[in-house]
Amino acid sequence: MHQLPNEAVTHNGRFHADDVFSAALLKILNPEIHISRVSTVPENFDGIVFDLANGAFDHHNSNKKCRENGVPYASFGLLWNEYGHTLVSESAAKTFDESFIQPLDTQDNYGGNNMLCRAITQANPKWDSSDDPDECFFKALDFAKFILLNEIESMKSTERATTIVKEALSNQTDGIVTLSIGVPWKTILIPAPVYFVIYPSTRGGFNAQAIPKSIESNECKIYFPEAWRGQTDSLAEISGIPDMTFCHSSGYLVATKSIEAAVKACETAIKNAP
Repeated sequence: MHQLPNEAVTHNGRFHADDVFSAALLKILNPEIHISRVSTVPENFDGIVFDLANGAFDHHNSNKKCRENGVPYASFGLLWNEYGHTLVSESAAKTFDESFIQPLDTQDNYGGNNMLCRAITQANPKWDSSDDPDECFFKALDFAKFILLNEIESMKSTERATTIVKEALSNQTDGIVTLSIGVPWKTILIPAPVYFVIYPSTRGGFNAQAIPKSIESNECKIYFPEAWRGQTDSLAEISGIPDMTFCHSSGYLVATKSIEAAVKACETAIKNAP
């Protein structure tokens, strides 16, 4: 874990997703860090200052830092740009910035209606409430920390899955990939010249799933035969494949009792593809 100072300050008053997620990130990087909310930075302060005082992790100045794509940084983005790679790989840190942080930074810089930002902002004391703003801030921090920790673990989990999927892809047969365990596979298998993936079902037996044509689309490269779709009890007889138990009505998925039946279903679909 990256070594950070044990003290940090940010602005007091009304808080937003930017300063809350910044604080949550610092708490993950250094669980011992003490974060204070102040109106001005204490004299001779040598900790981290964020979202305040035009420092390295503030974005309220005329010399605003922007990403290569033109999206300006807010404090959360600046902190992640500096420290995110210490928590996950460089590529995962970049992807997370694009998918998760940039929408939050954009909201803080320009406004908008991002629902996560709204949820954080709504944790501020209401106008007719006697709640302490700092207590509300740290409650919101705990919520943001939970979200951020889960996102970080998801990235690490995806990286572990990538190793498994790439190995399975190297052993594919006739466009069919067989996984020993159910793991996220789309980013690896969708661009590859393969059509189906087989994996153990959480309900027992196996699933064979048609691989989409692209990340953005649900349209599959090859579907299971139309005559199978929506069938259950009579599926084995209709298909001529024992151990087949279910075919989704859209034709993208079949369930089987055995891996042999799953492979046969995929082979049949490929053979009969238009």
